[in-house]
Amino acid sequence: MIRTSDIDTPLGKMVAAATKEGICLLRFADGPPPGSDLEALSKIFGVEVERGENRQLRRLKKQLKEYFTGKRKEFRLRLLTQGTGFQKSVWESLQGIPYGKTISYLEHSRILGNPEAVRAVAHANGENRIVIVIPCHRVIGADGSLVGYGGGLERKRWLIDHEKKYSGQAVDGTLF
Repeated sequence: MIRTSDIDTPLGKMVAAATKEGICLLRFADGPPPGSDLEALSKIFGVEVERGENRQLRRLKKQLKEYFTGKRKEFRLRLLTQGTGFQKSVWESLQGIPYGKTISYLEHSRILGNPEAVRAVAHANGENRIVIVIPCHRVIGADGSLVGYGGGLERKRWLIDHEKKYSGQAVDGTLF
C-alpha cells in the first residue's frame, strides 16, 4: 500500500507518498498534478494508493519540520526512487551536494564523469519525485542564475537562501 498525505510547509502545501519501506514522492501540491506520479508509482510497486499515514510519512514530516526551522541539514530517510540507472545516479549524486552549497549543471555532469551530459543531467534533475530531500534545488546555471525548478524559481531561491542562512553563509543574492 502506498499512503499519501499533505504536508504544510513555509513554501506551501506539499504532497507526500510512502510505502512501509520508504518515501517515494514529495512534491509541491500546486505543481503538476500528483495523480500521474501516484498512478505510475502504483503500477511500479503493484499496490493501491490510499490517503493516510504510515511510519515513513511521520518521519518525513518530522524531518521536514526540523529542516524548515534550520535544525536539520541532512535527511535520514529511506527513499524509494524509481527511474533509469542514469536517473538514479543523478539523484544519488544530488544528495552529496553539501547543505548550503550550490553547483552548476555542468559541475554536476562532471561529478558524474560526463561533462557532455549537461542536458541529460538537467532533465534527470527535473524528473526527481522527492524534492528537498533529494536537493535538486542546489543545482544552478553555470553563470550563477536560478534555472529549472519544478516548484518555481521563487521556491528555489527561498530554499537556497534558507540553507545559506542556517549554514552560516552570507545570504545576499550571491550564489557560491
